[in-house]
Amino acid sequence: MKISLDWIRDYVELPNDLEVSKLMYDLTMSTVEVEGADVLRDRFENIVIGDILEVLPHPNADKLKICRTDIGDGETHEIVCGGINLAPGMKVAVAKPGAMVRWHGEGEPVEIKNAKLRGVESYGMICASSEIGIFELFPFTEAATIVDLSAFGASCGTNLAEALGIDDVILEIDNKSLTNRPDLWGHYGVARELAALYGIPMKKLPVFRPKEGAAGINIVIDNPERCARYIGVKIENVSPKPSLFNIQSRIWRVGMRPINALVDITNYVMLAVGQPTHAFDSDNIEGHITVRSAGDGERLLLLNGKELSLRKSDLVIADDEGAVGLAGIMGGAKDSVLDKTERVILEIANFEPIGIRRTTQHHELRTEASIRYEKGIDPQRADLALGLAMSMFEDEFPGMSVTGFDDNYPRNLESSEIDVSLEWMARRMGKRLSDDSIKEMLINLGFDVKIDGDNLHVVSPSWRSTGDISIPDDIMEEAARLHGYENFEPTPITTAFNGAVNQREIDIDRRIREYLSFRCGMQEIFTYPWVHDDFLDVVSPARNGLLQISTPPSPDEKFIRSSLLPNLLKAVADNARFFDEFAIYESAQIFSDGDYSAAYDKRELLPRGRRSVAGALVGRQDAVNSLFRRAKGILEEMPRYTHMEPLTFTQREKPVWADDIVWLDIERSGESAGKIALLSKKSAIACGIKTSAAMIFELDIDSLKPQTSRTNRYAHLPEYPQVEYDISMIFDEPVKWETILQTIRGKRSEGDLVRSVSFVDVYHGKQVPDGKKSVTLRLVIGSDKKTLTSDEIEACANLIVKRLTKTLGGELRG
Repeated sequence: MKISLDWIRDYVELPNDLEVSKLMYDLTMSTVEVEGADVLRDRFENIVIGDILEVLPHPNADKLKICRTDIGDGETHEIVCGGINLAPGMKVAVAKPGAMVRWHGEGEPVEIKNAKLRGVESYGMICASSEIGIFELFPFTEAATIVDLSAFGASCGTNLAEALGIDDVILEIDNKSLTNRPDLWGHYGVARELAALYGIPMKKLPVFRPKEGAAGINIVIDNPERCARYIGVKIENVSPKPSLFNIQSRIWRVGMRPINALVDITNYVMLAVGQPTHAFDSDNIEGHITVRSAGDGERLLLLNGKELSLRKSDLVIADDEGAVGLAGIMGGAKDSVLDKTERVILEIANFEPIGIRRTTQHHELRTEASIRYEKGIDPQRADLALGLAMSMFEDEFPGMSVTGFDDNYPRNLESSEIDVSLEWMARRMGKRLSDDSIKEMLINLGFDVKIDGDNLHVVSPSWRSTGDISIPDDIMEEAARLHGYENFEPTPITTAFNGAVNQREIDIDRRIREYLSFRCGMQEIFTYPWVHDDFLDVVSPARNGLLQISTPPSPDEKFIRSSLLPNLLKAVADNARFFDEFAIYESAQIFSDGDYSAAYDKRELLPRGRRSVAGALVGRQDAVNSLFRRAKGILEEMPRYTHMEPLTFTQREKPVWADDIVWLDIERSGESAGKIALLSKKSAIACGIKTSAAMIFELDIDSLKPQTSRTNRYAHLPEYPQVEYDISMIFDEPVKWETILQTIRGKRSEGDLVRSVSFVDVYHGKQVPDGKKSVTLRLVIGSDKKTLTSDEIEACANLIVKRLTKTLGGELRG
């Protein structure tokens, strides 16, 4: 937002010795972030008023003229110019050497230098308005039109900014820093802050009081929840003439374009007090004005030429024939001010912010008016806007008359009342301010203050009662910022360390991330907390216990995730278009509609979030076996590297998205902890995954239990050689590797030479009968006492073969 200091001085007399840099610092430290200042005089450096004394033909160019010009330095300069409206006695803008201009109003600024044009020396340049950045103030339709400044009566050599009365400083304020301060979206609000900051009085705005019995217009509000107040004033004997130059220049200085007196007054009032206003051509309004909800599918053509198909949630201004404007956002083409407008209806209204914001988002319309309404404007501000607007109409149109007035005010805004303990404020601020100073600062800001012992009773003004001031902490902030944050002495925080805090339940999340990233080579991803309906239907088609967003980012992303899998599947689908193999995971919170609690305020109940981690290993469709073994191996080894209790695997309940065969439940101490499964073909197609296989797992981190202490034990490295011995045996198809492993380990004795057992491969082929499978396992055989002979190694291996044959019916494969 741009703020003019010249405009601010209409409302408050700033100290004469106050430097702009000091004002910027004070305003930033106390109220809003001032990003910079644009000094307009510097923008027009070396651009001065010149008086054309004589216009001579150019000897070598028919379209060029030689202008003998006085620029106030005691000399007469010859300037070559191609302007079509040059005349003796005309005052013009002259860019002296060193000035920056845009040639013909286009491109980047270039520096003017003395030059010879078609053989004639030329001192500087006589400028068109587009070449020096004032086209909006002095528009033209025919090329090469020189800006005529004769009407301003400035003497030769005067800087252009001073000559035009725009010798101003424009403050650039960061919009984000005043999002919660709707009272600051206008010059009057910023002036009020500066008055409180420097302890100087504010000037009052003019007040308008309609004549008794004023009628001629009828305002109907069908939806008072969306429109708290609507003032309509019917004004006659007006015209869309150009507004006074000071009005035009102020609007231009803060980034808007002057149009005509009727439109400029409405924009000026909005920029002055932060209250949007609108002018209807009353000849185009049929009957009375109604504020109502739009009909579903109702059409409205806006001022910008865009035609809307409205929804029932949109609020419109309508006459007896239909909608004439989109409330709080933009007027319609039907009611617009025309070249022949002589009668207008001035609208000054207050609209509910949330509805305005939703309408702007849906129709992709964002205007200066909607920006202010979205922040929440107090309905009492309409009185300020009314007084200023009517005063300006009287100045612009001395013969104007008010022929109708209606103020429909169904819903008054109640001021916030807050009780604050002075002792509490002193303790929270870390500094005790005197009662009188606190009272004075708050009164300067417009608050009504009463002190009774330790209690401070504060009634906030209307412009701070729209949600900005609501709790004792807000009052403390007002006192602290006006006192000056830089005036509080920094005090180091005293912290007593009584011992190390070991938060194993918290650490486990980080350990899992490190394990998956560093040891397992998986890439961590981050997704939004909302889920797309297409992927949600794959994982949770019933949609039980889901939380719905009140204002979703899109119609098909209205649910909060209760599982990480929908967004994980979307990430798999997106990446499978570019990569044949990859492994990804995400660790984040999930939410469900239940288990509500309040961390601070009992009025703010929130669902408890559970920590979860989900991963996907993606590869070719013929690599399902290797994908499953890798995924299961990752989960089996996870407890060892993350120091948590072991996980077990079983089959109890198949997920809806899983393959009919390749799936497992993950358990800890008999309780469910997650799932691991191959994404079924049906689910993969629904997700848009056509040529890849995806092995998916999800773990509930909150159900995992970290080890209370390390269970590692020291073991010597083998002093004697160990031998790897592979055995291939044929088993029945249903026999699981876990059963084979338990059979080998189940009867170990003190002298057992088998140091470890690992899975190598499983084979189905011509040499293996139907219903059977060949499993290759690897034994590591060794002794702590000596080097084993080949006979001893064979004997040990044969013992394992006999055990598997007797217990599981295995047969050594030939």
